[in-house]
Amino acid sequence: MRLKILQTLKGHYSALIEKHTLNVEIHLANPMGVAEHSDHLETVEKELEQIAHNRDLLGEVNRMMESTTQSL
Repeated sequence: MRLKILQTLKGHYSALIEKHTLNVEIHLANPMGVAEHSDHLETVEKELEQIAHNRDLLGEVNRMMESTTQSL
């Protein structure tokens, strides 16, 4: 059960990283197409913060998975 929970979290954090990365790419490629965001730099910065946060969480999950598989 422990490994299944960690695998699920790994997929979740990976998907969030992809989501926020795509948001950054959209803003960089076509900032005028996202009219509701008047401060594009702030918006991109918030997306980058989310990417960094989720990468940290993913790294921790990976460390926990390594320790789980080493103890098997």
